Amino acid sequence: MSGTRRITYREAVREALREALTRDDRVFLMGEDVGAYGGAYACSLGLLDEFGDDRIRNTPLAESGFTGAGIGAALGGMRPIVEIMTINFSLLALDQIVNNAATIRHMSGGQFSVPLVIRMATGAGRQLAAQHSHSLEGWFAHVPGLRVVAPATVADARGMLWTALQDPDPVVIMEHATLYNEEGDVPEDEDLAVDLDRAAIRRAGDAATIVTYSANLKKALAATDELAGEGIECEIIDLRSLRPLDDQTIMTSIAKTHRAVIVDEGWRSGSLAAEISARIQEQAFYELDAPVERVCSVEVPIPYPQHLEQAAIPQPHAIAAAVRKTLRR
Repeated sequence: MSGTRRITYREAVREALREALTRDDRVFLMGEDVGAYGGAYACSLGLLDEFGDDRIRNTPLAESGFTGAGIGAALGGMRPIVEIMTINFSLLALDQIVNNAATIRHMSGGQFSVPLVIRMATGAGRQLAAQHSHSLEGWFAHVPGLRVVAPATVADARGMLWTALQDPDPVVIMEHATLYNEEGDVPEDEDLAVDLDRAAIRRAGDAATIVTYSANLKKALAATDELAGEGIECEIIDLRSLRPLDDQTIMTSIAKTHRAVIVDEGWRSGSLAAEISARIQEQAFYELDAPVERVCSVEVPIPYPQHLEQAAIPQPHAIAAAVRKTLRR
């Protein structure tokens, strides 16, 4: 049995990039400051020296332009990885992502595909105010033609990229910016590839099912530690993939626990949490012993002051309170 080693989320992303660049000559990375600076979050630090500026390409501050270049390169047989500094900046490239990358297979009758990976940082918690703090994953998960994934653990950050690069269609990888310094264990010798079609059960339990993803996994685990002290054992599902959703894992868990709490850093209205709640009502209504609860961000632009920012986004105490509510405690 192989051992494990402990690395940070940032190091896991960098290792994944290095592996992809080494294994496939068609892979290249492009984005703002990804070269000598090493990327906004230091995920590509040192890769320019290893692979040269043909494969580690700095771009202008022009998200629509370089995302479009990535789509063109993918159509031409390359395997580009486009890094967008924050999810808020991805809005400048939405035309390219939604109207081009996501539609070309359909619009061409299956003649062309866009094997493009787009990485972007998302989420609040770093006092960067409304310009750099929102969680818009649900917007991308709304779009047919895209696969959207969100690695919540170091191991998933290490293993998802290579799997994503094998997909013939565009994959958007959402990396929560508060996770880059987190440490975790990665298998030493095993295949690190991650099944992007399956959610992961991160904690087993029978009192309630907590469905979450990305940085909220850590908060859900903290909430369940608190609840366990009260004799409440919750099951935690880490979605991993936001599109497509792994309905089977969710419904199987609810058939066991009969209660559901969805934790989503997006705003409540029109959220990914709303979609998951609707699917539970459609597929597992008669398994429920209580209404589905949702823990989402307050519907305001993310504030700058730390105490207001923390108050605006899901926290362990709110997750625990939602679980108690489903149990009518």
